[in-house]
Amino acid sequence: MYKRLERNDLCWCGSGKKYKSCHAAFDDKLIQFEHQGMIIPSRDLFKTEKDIEGIKKSAVINMAVLDEIGEKIHAGMSTQEIDDIVYNTTTKMGGIPADLNYEGFPKSVCTSINEEVCHGIPSEDIILQDGDIINVDCSTILDGYFSDSSRMFCIGDVSPEKKRLVDVTKECLEEGLKAVKPWTPIGDMGNAVHQHALKNGYTVVREIGGHGCGNAFHEEPFVSFVSKPGTGMLMVPGMVFTIEPMVNMGTNEIFIDEENDWTVYTADLKPSAQWEVELLVTETGYELLCW
Repeated sequence: MYKRLERNDLCWCGSGKKYKSCHAAFDDKLIQFEHQGMIIPSRDLFKTEKDIEGIKKSAVINMAVLDEIGEKIHAGMSTQEIDDIVYNTTTKMGGIPADLNYEGFPKSVCTSINEEVCHGIPSEDIILQDGDIINVDCSTILDGYFSDSSRMFCIGDVSPEKKRLVDVTKECLEEGLKAVKPWTPIGDMGNAVHQHALKNGYTVVREIGGHGCGNAFHEEPFVSFVSKPGTGMLMVPGMVFTIEPMVNMGTNEIFIDEENDWTVYTADLKPSAQWEVELLVTETGYELLCW
């Protein structure tokens, strides 16, 4: 996969250093894994120090937006009001809502309530009710760098069953984070998420998962949360991706709204929950960039 450089050539990463003192040993290690049959990331998936700094600055806006929503969200509020907060706060801080007009998506944020798995479209006609659970999925562009995270919010007096789903889904994400270890396959992480959901009587959506992120909204790899151990792309220091399991109270089957061609629902219309973080794989584990 990798074009071999001469040892005294400038390194491919743009550091300005000679290859032999920069990424030569790193590439040799990757090639060894490739010879063992592992899927290794392409060079364009490794983030430079400049990239990481840019993603972190974008994430400052993204998290500030979610913090503000957390302070203001309440029963009786329309999801359009949430969208207004996202747009206004993001643009005032110098960013661009990444969702807005992405592949035709009409709003600045995804607001998915109860049985909506993801990609709920904000509307003045959708009013938050006491007992709802809602996922607010926010993505930000700043100076060409992308950040992406989502949080669950419980509106008013939420049933114990829904509250448990929200809590266990967050635990699934945390189990996934524990399994992010450099030079191991990403399927190990996805399996850790899946097993925790199954242990608690829930299912995980198969068709939609996490993704690489940072220099573009969606990059490789696709991150499955129903994967088998030992499968998938190798997690290598310098990679950035999201962990965002969608955990269902009932079946893992889903369908897409035929009218808007965006919003995803559980097939049995039972509740679904999701939390999302964006992370950097490091030599010792991971660093959270956006949460």
